[in-house]
Amino acid sequence: MRLLKHLYVQVLIGLVAGVAVGYAFPDFAVQMKPLGDTFIRLIKMIVTLVIFCTVAIGIARMESLKQVGKVGGKTLIYFEVVTTLALVIGMVVADVMKPGAGMNVDASKLDGSAVNHYVNASEHSKGFMEQIIPDSVIGAFAQGNLLQVLLFSVLFGVALSLASQRSAFITKTIEQCGEVLMRIVELIMRLAPLGAFGAIAFTVGKYGLTSLQHLGMLIVCLYITSFLFIGGVLGLICKLVGVSLWRLILFFREELLIVLGTSTTESVLPRLMVKMEKLGCDRAIVGLVLPTGYSFNLDGAAIYLTMTALFIAQATNTDLTLWQQISLLLILLLTSKGGAGVAGAALIALTATLATHNIIPLAGITLVLGIDRILNEMRAVTNMIGNVVATLVIARWEQKLDLATAREQLRIGPGKITLPQDALVPEPDERSMP
Repeated sequence: MRLLKHLYVQVLIGLVAGVAVGYAFPDFAVQMKPLGDTFIRLIKMIVTLVIFCTVAIGIARMESLKQVGKVGGKTLIYFEVVTTLALVIGMVVADVMKPGAGMNVDASKLDGSAVNHYVNASEHSKGFMEQIIPDSVIGAFAQGNLLQVLLFSVLFGVALSLASQRSAFITKTIEQCGEVLMRIVELIMRLAPLGAFGAIAFTVGKYGLTSLQHLGMLIVCLYITSFLFIGGVLGLICKLVGVSLWRLILFFREELLIVLGTSTTESVLPRLMVKMEKLGCDRAIVGLVLPTGYSFNLDGAAIYLTMTALFIAQATNTDLTLWQQISLLLILLLTSKGGAGVAGAALIALTATLATHNIIPLAGITLVLGIDRILNEMRAVTNMIGNVVATLVIARWEQKLDLATAREQLRIGPGKITLPQDALVPEPDERSMP
């Protein structure tokens, strides 16, 4: 019975129960969707405030603003290199395995009305500068735009750092607010098994095995490629950092199961930030790298985008030359950024890519709409592991990773997530000291 107290066991039971209910009672399972949606909304309700508190305090306590710029530069370089590698790997596997070959779909006969929602979303998407700068600070928090909240948090942290002594009270207040928010996260996470049950039951109940029969090759290719990327590329990076990828996966098993069930990494962002600090990563590094990765380091989405684009081309008998594939890759280097970890963002990016490339039939997206939820599960898992590894890399690069602590924590496992005791006890007022 003690085993049932562990969150990952409860989530695993929820996932298994969801699959069973979805297979045996599909109509009833589809009605369970609100359970998963409600859990995600509860997390989204608080995630922007958690990011603000963590990032602002982290930057305020950095040694200098020069260090902030240095960390940011290294982070973006790492993100660009790894995501480009993921795009290339997805394209190579799709060219070799040819998951769409033999389907012989007539693109002119496809009903493109189902794609209109994603076409409209891609057409109304703003430029990068418009996307990152909010119309108002309150609007950024209200809409849950992680990129805009991150920008404001960085500016606020810089302002606190410049004010130094005069901002000590504000800094301490925000830090204590952050600790209270993490307590709320702990309460919400108790509903994770229920959320995972509802989300996975809906997926199995709605799509069942019919979609797998026709599009199974794409699903198999994406899953295998993602596993190879995690084990090969991210595994090698972990080895260079000095930690074990397998132990890292076990350390974050609860979060991985939640992501697998809910199909979004946003649902575990607050817990990831706490556990990365527990691994010995500097709080400022965690606050800068992890939220930024949710927009700029989407390894799973990168693999999905190239593989799915070529799948549609193969299924509709659209032959692409080498230069056309290279141009597709260059477009994806831009459109693959800015997903912010939200389920469905990759489809919008795919729509924008095909519309810009103007060679692969846009209506071909309808071929993957039915299985996108299934593809998104592995997409989200890969995104999460990629961002955890990225945070370790930048922390080690900046010599802000306690490697001995990381190895010890990975050896003994995560245990119960608790907040640092010193964060809950107010610091003594120097003016009242003798």
